[in-house]
Amino acid sequence: MNKTNKFSFVYFLFLLFCLLGGNLKAQDVHFSQVEYSPLTLNPALAGANAAFQGITNFRSQYGSFTTPYQTMAASIDGRFTDGIKNSKGSLGGGLNFYNDKMGDGNFTQTMVNISLAYQLMLNKKSRLGVGLSSGFGTCSANPNAGQWGTQYDGMAYNPLLASGESFYNQNFSYFDMGAGMLYTYRTKNAFLTEKADKVFNFGVSATHLNRPIYSFYNSSIQHLPVRYSVFANANIGLPASNGAFLPGVYYSRQKTSNEILAGFYYKQFLKNESRSTGLVKANSLYLGLFTRFKDAMILKAMIEWGTVSAGFAYDINISRLSTVTNFKGGMEVFVRYNLNEFKGSRKLRKKS
Repeated sequence: MNKTNKFSFVYFLFLLFCLLGGNLKAQDVHFSQVEYSPLTLNPALAGANAAFQGITNFRSQYGSFTTPYQTMAASIDGRFTDGIKNSKGSLGGGLNFYNDKMGDGNFTQTMVNISLAYQLMLNKKSRLGVGLSSGFGTCSANPNAGQWGTQYDGMAYNPLLASGESFYNQNFSYFDMGAGMLYTYRTKNAFLTEKADKVFNFGVSATHLNRPIYSFYNSSIQHLPVRYSVFANANIGLPASNGAFLPGVYYSRQKTSNEILAGFYYKQFLKNESRSTGLVKANSLYLGLFTRFKDAMILKAMIEWGTVSAGFAYDINISRLSTVTNFKGGMEVFVRYNLNEFKGSRKLRKKS
C-alpha cells in the first residue's frame, strides 16, 4: 500500500467507526479552548461569568492528510436579573450553535441548544449554579463521497468496486437534553487585577440525558450515549508579579471513551482598568500550555483588550495517528465580546 492509499485507508476506517457509533470521541464536538465554549461544556455556565457575552469559535484539524475536519460554533449568554435589589441569586440563559463537518464523507452534524441557569449566592464568596439545556440536532452523510475498505482491491482504491454500504437514511434529526451544576468561590476583591484575588470553579454536567436515537440505519437500538463532564479551573493572582496563574482540568466520558484536557495559562496584565471613570480598559496577554492525554500537546495564546478578546490554539498530535499527520493536529481560534456589567445594572446597584 503506497503512502497516499495508506492515508485514505486510515481516514475511511476512522469515518466508518464514526458512522457506526464506535468507541471514538468523534460523536460530540470538542474544543482545545473549551473554557471559551462554555455552553458546550456545562449549561450552568449560562450567565455565570458575564452580564452578557458573545463568542464565536472555529476549529480545523487533520488537514495534513485529508480534507480538514471543521467545526464552527457561536454562542451568546447572559443574566436576565442582574443587579436586582436584595436578590439572592441571578437567572441566566444562553443560546449556542455548532456545525461539525468531517472530511470527504460529508458527515455533518448541526446542533442548536437553549440553556437556562440559576446562580444562588451561598455567601459573599460562594455561589451554586444549576442549569438545564435542550436542543435540536441533525446529522447527514453522503456515503457515495467516501472510500470504503471493500473498495480496496489489494493494490489500491478502486471506485468501480461496490462499497457494500446501504444507508436507510442519509440524514436524521433528534431532540437532546442536558443538565449541569457549577460551584464558584471568589475572594471579595472586585477586580481580578488585584494580585490577591482568586476564583475557583468546579462543575459537573451530563448531555444526551434522553439518549436520543442516533442512526442512519433506522435502528431503534442505536442511541447517543450520555456524555458526562467534570471540570475544575481557577484564576489565581500572583502576589509577586503583575500576573495571574490559570490552571484547568477538564474530563469527559462517553460510553467507553475518555478525554482528559489539562494545563494552564499565564496571564500578564499589560494595563489595569481605571476604577474611577472606567475610560481606561484593562489589557492582558495570556500564554498557555495544555495536553489532551494520549492525543495532543496544545499551545495557546490569547489577548484581552477591554471587552474584546481573541485566542489561538494549535494541537501538536502525539497519538498513534501522528504517523500520518506528521504531528500536525489542528488549529483553533475564537473571538469573544464580554460585557461584565450593563449600565442599568450599575444604576440598580448604586440605588441599593
